[in-house]
Amino acid sequence: MKLLYAENEESMAEAVTDILTFHKYQVDTVYDGEEALEYARNEQYDGIILDIMMPKLSGQEVLEAIRKDGCRTPVLLLTAKAEVEDRIKGLDMGADDYLPKPFVMGELLARVRAMLRRREEFTPDILTCGNLSLNMHNYELSSPSGKFLLPKLEYQLMELFMLNQGIYLGTEDILVKVWGYDTDTEVGTVWVYISYLRKKIEALNATAVIRAKRGIGYTLEETE
Repeated sequence: MKLLYAENEESMAEAVTDILTFHKYQVDTVYDGEEALEYARNEQYDGIILDIMMPKLSGQEVLEAIRKDGCRTPVLLLTAKAEVEDRIKGLDMGADDYLPKPFVMGELLARVRAMLRRREEFTPDILTCGNLSLNMHNYELSSPSGKFLLPKLEYQLMELFMLNQGIYLGTEDILVKVWGYDTDTEVGTVWVYISYLRKKIEALNATAVIRAKRGIGYTLEETE
């Protein structure tokens, strides 16, 4: 799952990003409202976490702008303000949830999970293609022949393929979706990680395969 997280307090941003990344979320972290709005408009996210008190644009202003753009990505607002009026205003502007600071990381993770469950398109906890399964809770790739616990980037790449079965994704598109909007990672790294996944899928004797079309990209399909 890919998240946008906007927070101007760098120590807080680092701590939250670390815990989200540890739990296998891919996180783009930004530090002001203008940057948050730019990322929200140019990237596809499963969820957005916005601090209200940010420079340049507030979290509420970012929320208002993306909702006017027609963006329906679920949004969790974070703020030190705990007054009922602020909560009501945020929810009325289109926020899906509201978490006052200070908060414990366990509650933040629970709120994020709940937010993602409320997405317009329901995503099951276990994704399948043929007899190949990807468990989104414990990050296991499995078939009747066995299972692998996937490292972070392999999991995120496999999740991307599972959610886009039959759709060819270009190498640069994969690079941005898995490694991030402003990554310095080389395109060749995508090929390396696809190779890792292909070897695991083959070892599992799965009825699924990552196919390639020259000049177009890669997709996951069930084998006949």
